Amino acid sequence: MSESLLPPQARRIVVPSFDPQTQPVVPSEVLPPLADASISLDFICKAFSSQINWQVEPVFSTSFHTDDELVQKDIVQAAVFFPLVQRPSGLHVLFTRRASHLYDHAGQISFPGGRIEPRDLSAAAAALRETQEEIGVAPEFIEIIGTQPSFLTSTRFTMKPVIGVIRPGFTITPDETEVAEVFEVPLSVLMDARQHRLHRANLPDGGHRFYFSMTWQSYFIWGATAALIRNFYHYLAAAQAELLP
Repeated sequence: MSESLLPPQARRIVVPSFDPQTQPVVPSEVLPPLADASISLDFICKAFSSQINWQVEPVFSTSFHTDDELVQKDIVQAAVFFPLVQRPSGLHVLFTRRASHLYDHAGQISFPGGRIEPRDLSAAAAALRETQEEIGVAPEFIEIIGTQPSFLTSTRFTMKPVIGVIRPGFTITPDETEVAEVFEVPLSVLMDARQHRLHRANLPDGGHRFYFSMTWQSYFIWGATAALIRNFYHYLAAAQAELLP
């Protein structure tokens, strides 16, 4: 997501008050595996063109909202692009690793995206603009498939996920002021619920926080990004139950 537009003197580096990779893993719901057919591009497109009866991730049921529920003055509206890439081995998901000098979530794994500006006609338009600005993929190489409920973070940002596929022929040109690295993870790995870990972190004020994480190679994906991935699993699982024989 793009950097805050606040002036430097009003900004502070946002870092978690705990090490997300060392927090204890707690029991979570055991979820059934998805069929290979359910993580294909054709099936995903069919699912988003259908009326699927599904529920968001129950751990974060109060964090996912419809757009109408998020019209509040203290909430910063943002959109992220959930980019699918077709490879010979199957669908992959493209991620960025944020530059280490950024004020917000430095070094973390995220989707391309940022705040919705007044000039953006929609959340999808904002996600496409931010994707081009951050990693250099032009909108003509992107086909939007659909959207999912917005995720409201503890810092009062929304993350509206815009699902789409990047067509062949695209090139990656990262903006090095924001993006340290661009990489892909197989969708089959991300949709394997056995790889989803639920953590409980104790906070300095005596409270606690839950979050999901997934690991692929050296990449640790957690927080809001992992929550959107987990929610995508729930959507495909519901679509599988309705649409597959």
